[in-house]
Amino acid sequence: MFEHKKIQSLDDFFQKLGSRPGRGVYFYRIGGYSEEVGRFIHRYYQAAARAGVVLEGKIPNPDEKNLAYYQEIMGQEFRFEEAFMQASLAKWLPRMNDFQRQNVAAAMYATLSGLRRAGKNENMLKNAYIKFMCWLYYKFERIANRLGEEDAPKILCQGPVSQYALLLLSVLSRAGCDIVLLLPSGDGEYLKLDPASELSDELKLPGMAGFPEGYSLKKVREEIMREMQMERLYGQRPQIAACTNAWISGKILKDIQTPPAARGEDSRFFYNCYCRVSGVEDKLTYLNQLYQFQLELKNSGRNPVIVNGSVPPPSMEEISGVRRKNYADLPQMLLDLSQNISCPANAELQRLMAQAFLDVMRAEAKASGENLNQLMNKAVYLLCWLKRYQGALLGGWKAPDVGCFIHMGGCADGKEALFLKFLARLPADVLILAPDLGRKCCLKDDLLYEIHYEQTLAVQEFPREDAGVHMGTAAYHAERELDSLMYQDSGVYRERQYEKANAVVLRTMYEEIKLLWDEEVKYRPNFSVVEGTVNIPVIFAKVSGVKDGQVSAYWQSIRELVTEDAYVVKNPPLIDAFAENPMKAHAAEFLRNGKIQKSKIKSHPKYPYGYLREESQDYILEKLQTLINRKAIRGMFENGAEYTAVSVILNLPVELVRMIQKFDFTKKNPKLLYIHTGETVISLEDSIVTVFLNLIGFDIVFFIPTGYETIERHFNGKIMEEHQIGEYVYDLRAPNLEGFSAKTRTKWMDKIFKRGR
Repeated sequence: MFEHKKIQSLDDFFQKLGSRPGRGVYFYRIGGYSEEVGRFIHRYYQAAARAGVVLEGKIPNPDEKNLAYYQEIMGQEFRFEEAFMQASLAKWLPRMNDFQRQNVAAAMYATLSGLRRAGKNENMLKNAYIKFMCWLYYKFERIANRLGEEDAPKILCQGPVSQYALLLLSVLSRAGCDIVLLLPSGDGEYLKLDPASELSDELKLPGMAGFPEGYSLKKVREEIMREMQMERLYGQRPQIAACTNAWISGKILKDIQTPPAARGEDSRFFYNCYCRVSGVEDKLTYLNQLYQFQLELKNSGRNPVIVNGSVPPPSMEEISGVRRKNYADLPQMLLDLSQNISCPANAELQRLMAQAFLDVMRAEAKASGENLNQLMNKAVYLLCWLKRYQGALLGGWKAPDVGCFIHMGGCADGKEALFLKFLARLPADVLILAPDLGRKCCLKDDLLYEIHYEQTLAVQEFPREDAGVHMGTAAYHAERELDSLMYQDSGVYRERQYEKANAVVLRTMYEEIKLLWDEEVKYRPNFSVVEGTVNIPVIFAKVSGVKDGQVSAYWQSIRELVTEDAYVVKNPPLIDAFAENPMKAHAAEFLRNGKIQKSKIKSHPKYPYGYLREESQDYILEKLQTLINRKAIRGMFENGAEYTAVSVILNLPVELVRMIQKFDFTKKNPKLLYIHTGETVISLEDSIVTVFLNLIGFDIVFFIPTGYETIERHFNGKIMEEHQIGEYVYDLRAPNLEGFSAKTRTKWMDKIFKRGR
């Protein structure tokens, strides 16, 4: 019989008997889990399924049919003798050779002898023997004639097991078989049968914990089947493989300039580089190094593909060019989508691209746990970008050539990161430059080689000869560092430091409006800057009535709010609904499926804001999108109010547009005073403008001496504060409110000091 041995590593299970100490066999039980254990079970399952036995549950007792057949062939005779058992095996399992029968009979006799010593009578021993024989025939016949071979047959069984099933497993182990017993519920039940661990050894490895919930051999089998199904997707594999980064010196720019043919001599590989450089080594020389680097590449005949900031998302035309269907599962989807990869002139390159696509999408499916639709969206992006850059990056490819893809700025989202993973598995150098340490690159990949520097530098574009090259002097960089020290989380802000803002409406008392009105927003409650976006505390209020009925004091209080940055509406409407608006005819094409078509708007010949700074244009369009997303105006997506919003906001009075352009998000914000003394409801157009200006960051106060509900009619919900300050007064006419702005107002301190002059 064979002896049990202890393993030194899990790989010992897959060694031939002749390479093992004493030609021993292994019988281990596994009551804990780790990633290493999971990989071993996966591998052992495949070996047992190929040349062994896998039992996904308990071994059932022989049924009546099993017992009837045994009696028909073997009869009722039983003798507690090893020779009898050996002769019976020759008849019952004729494919076994003499050596195998001898080992099984000896192991069976020894096991039954143990039962006899434990007090089992002759009849009990006979029942156990017949049970063993039935199990050998119905469950283990396929390995009976392989016991003791150099490639030891393997049994994988999921527990718990009965006493007699455990004894039979011990018999098979002594006869020359490796056995692994999985115990997902732990070792407790097993130790009741084998308290001294005489029949099997417990696997103990660092990092083992409980099995994942619901773990079973059935799930292992299903996973293996899925992998086999996936493997069939590849078809003919490429003959050349990637050797990524193994050949590099670490001086990345020089490594990439190394001619592909000089990188390695093994024709089975293409040698590519895949690296991210975070920060800069020297601010003064960084851009010049990159400039010289791309010149050297071009001079050597390699034209790199350079992307600045982020990879532009696929256009609708590119997306519609990807053939796709509805899919039932991942293999079906990947098989069909991979048919979009085409390179008729080079079959080997097409196989490389298809393999890389399948590899990264399978890994993404496993890591992300996303549903099929989300994975399909990512796959479509990959295929669109491949088609876009394939010609420039790999056109005319032949081994050992490699293209070169340079990404300046780092990956901003998962789709972009997935695309660079994909490119790095093709014959292409992939260089990611992230000089600005304040902007994180989200790419994570085990293949990626990383270089980190401590200095940071904001770089918008890779320096190329066909684009303007700008390089800073030492004084320039020193000033930028001083900027960082002075204006980073210090409460001090330079002119127009930020380009994005969100308005936060303050809930105030009426008396606080005057106190906050002429104050810089950075001193107001709830002001903050989060990840480059300013949160602006703004006033958005309706003042109803006249305090104490004192009309002259009422108008005086309004005059005090007419600062130099205030826009006053005292004769509504602000927007004439019947005035000519050239944007009305195009509103439908500027808004599709609830999304503002920014590029279409900006390129339109009648677009009115093209003279503004780019960031001001983007800010206006962004807040227009926010207005539509919030459905702040009644009738949006019901009776076409969203199209009215588009036409009105794209045709604002020039004074308001100038105020938006001038607005510095950390200083005083622009104001809108809207005085409505009549009985008509504010127009839809004026409602749109006021809500939009609130989103921009304006302070807005409506003065309604009548107390009427004239301004809320077109608003969705209560979006502003209302202050009731006194009795309602009717039939008022707003006086001249000009001439009392901040420019002409005499402050009380000025009066004091002038008296002494």
